[in-house]
Amino acid sequence: MTNYIVFFLVILLANIIQGITGFAGTILAMPPSLMLVGYSVAKPVLNVLGLLSGIYVFVGHREHVSWKEVKKIVAVMAVSILLGILIKGLFEGKEQLLYKLLGIFVILLSIQGGLSLRRKGADENAESRSAAQAADSPFSYVILVLAGIVHGIFVSGGPLLISYLTKKIKDKVSFRATISTVWIFLNTLIMLDDIRAGFWTGGLLITQLISLPFLFAGMYIGSRLYVRMSQRFFMILTYILLFISGISLLVK
Repeated sequence: MTNYIVFFLVILLANIIQGITGFAGTILAMPPSLMLVGYSVAKPVLNVLGLLSGIYVFVGHREHVSWKEVKKIVAVMAVSILLGILIKGLFEGKEQLLYKLLGIFVILLSIQGGLSLRRKGADENAESRSAAQAADSPFSYVILVLAGIVHGIFVSGGPLLISYLTKKIKDKVSFRATISTVWIFLNTLIMLDDIRAGFWTGGLLITQLISLPFLFAGMYIGSRLYVRMSQRFFMILTYILLFISGISLLVK
């Protein structure tokens, strides 16, 4: 019982962050949740909560969604999510190794992104053009494929996805609305696979229902904090959360 109480508090805190950024809640919540309630509960519950949080943001900011990016991301990641589900079966019992490899990569991405904020040499237009070119490079599609694989395994593809999306969308409102819309599509796909795999039991449904007040309270608090943030502070927070996410994966 104590483990579940702590699990619900983790959901509250993680969704405050999710409400601010639109992405970091699941990957911050997953490591402690795995230790508290196990994979068969943590993955499907956090997946559904990620789906609902995406709907929460989408309803209020749908006019800011970059549908061009949503279509591209969903097309690439939906296929690689299926690949991730297959890989999960091959690495049964070896999730620790996958988490540590992901953690190292996420930390490197956060450091690179943080350093990029300090560069002041080029003018803003040149920087935007360079970012757009980088986002359309073959490497950017590799990032999206990896994000889908990781999301299929751990519902934690957010850090890899934002390494793509932060280079493509600089406006914080559009960024948050777009990434939240992506989760609606992708988490629905994972939910259907969780149902197929037999994760959805009567006990799980009760856990999900109890989780809902913690989800919406966290999203409400996070949304209130989000409107008070400057653009630069939003980007700094994003990279800091990436770094924390990477560390949490390493120490899991």
